[in-house]
Amino acid sequence: MGPEQIATYRAIAIGNPPEVGPATEQLAELGLIEWRPHEGTWVAHDPRATARGLMGEALEELAELVTRIRRVPTLDALASDYDPHRMYGGPASEFLASRAAMNDRIGQVAASTSISIMTAQPGEPADRDPQIVALGVQRTIDVLHAGTEVRGLYNSLAATHPQTAASIDTMVDAGSAARTMSGSFPRMMIFDSRHLFIDNHVVSGAEADSGWHVTDRGSVAWAVHVFDALWNRAARWSSVPVGGATTGRQRQILVELEAGYTTQQAARRLGLGERTITKELSALRSALGMRTLYQVMVWWATSPDRDLP
Repeated sequence: MGPEQIATYRAIAIGNPPEVGPATEQLAELGLIEWRPHEGTWVAHDPRATARGLMGEALEELAELVTRIRRVPTLDALASDYDPHRMYGGPASEFLASRAAMNDRIGQVAASTSISIMTAQPGEPADRDPQIVALGVQRTIDVLHAGTEVRGLYNSLAATHPQTAASIDTMVDAGSAARTMSGSFPRMMIFDSRHLFIDNHVVSGAEADSGWHVTDRGSVAWAVHVFDALWNRAARWSSVPVGGATTGRQRQILVELEAGYTTQQAARRLGLGERTITKELSALRSALGMRTLYQVMVWWATSPDRDLP
């Protein structure tokens, strides 16, 4: 109560009640005074009774508050039973703007991997720093020895590139599984079916080797499904050259043409120049003794070379 209410109560208590106003209405609401119509005046009540009533109400509210507070630890304990990914994917993805950022993050994730590693490397093999290659091979061997399953999907030309073939052979001998595919397929790395690394197709003008670290459960599961589908279509790894009428690059081109792409589109998808595509197809026609690309595609439809990596 404020000074006005206190003064009003005291005036009523000594028999000098004021006129009806906000102060008397507030005191009546609290039960400190009562209007007696037959006497035409205000009468004061014992403030101790009102105080005890207010105290009782406050204690009831306090008891209810204490009960609610006691529920908090019980509710917190249920967090161990809650899977935040059951209905929601969680944090979706993070853009890593440079090759260094991608490599750093991949290294951090790989260091804690314990179940599986799946990599799809569609790029045409090229000579690399031998020390870097040896370091990558040793890291793979280390995780294999720790019990991690490793599967690698490579460009079919890997078998014809000595450095790449030798490194894959070493990892396969240590327990890794490897397969090859002709044609284009998406580049990706998947760790423990929880972390996905993919190329950047969102941020324009970014570095060529920038990419995304995806942790959304649904997206990673979809990527695992795609990888398995590619894996089931791929040829088992063999670094021993297999005889045939076509080269690995020519088979890649034929796969693209068979899928309905033009030579210009195939060139873009394979990262080759149109002149290279034309040269390869011309060499293949000469080797087969054929005059047209149509004849080559008819031959390719039933060729045993389709089973080569």
